[in-house]
Amino acid sequence: MTYFSKFKLQQATQTLKSGGLIAYPTEAVYGLGCDPLNKSAVLKLLTLKKRPIDKGLILIAANFEQLAPYLLYDDAILTKILPTWKFSEVAITWVVPCQPWVPKYLTGKYQSLAVRVTNHPLSKALCEDFNAPIVSTSANLNKQKSAVNALQVRNYFYKDNLHIIHGLTGINTRESMIYDAVSGNKLR
Repeated sequence: MTYFSKFKLQQATQTLKSGGLIAYPTEAVYGLGCDPLNKSAVLKLLTLKKRPIDKGLILIAANFEQLAPYLLYDDAILTKILPTWKFSEVAITWVVPCQPWVPKYLTGKYQSLAVRVTNHPLSKALCEDFNAPIVSTSANLNKQKSAVNALQVRNYFYKDNLHIIHGLTGINTRESMIYDAVSGNKLR
């Protein structure tokens, strides 16, 4: 059982709402996150990570309903993706066609968006408290090893104004697997 402070969770949510950046444990590594609809926050995150904007980002959510407004999907896509998120501790991200309004700073050079419903207790609680999906990209500088604990996050970003939520990562030993929701092909 993972325990976390409700107060600390609310502090992180407030950071998201005010356009700040957070670091938090996910299923395998620490993630960096922000409000996906706050362009300034997303661009700050990309700059911090030294990540090219054209690569696109992942959104995590507490449930599919939080992601649905961003996506273009049909029954065939839902049949593929929804079962992989039910009660699974394995982190599976799906690249799904997205609505035309979804900003390019989230999709990069693509017409799709990488999304995941998380079952990690702290990440899920964060999305529930924020009442929306959040950006989730590994806590590292581009092309470096991903941080797996709060100390490693602090070592990467010690000079940066980053709200770190302390907690344990999940049981996965590797970052999420990524699949294309249309073809079913594994991308990572």
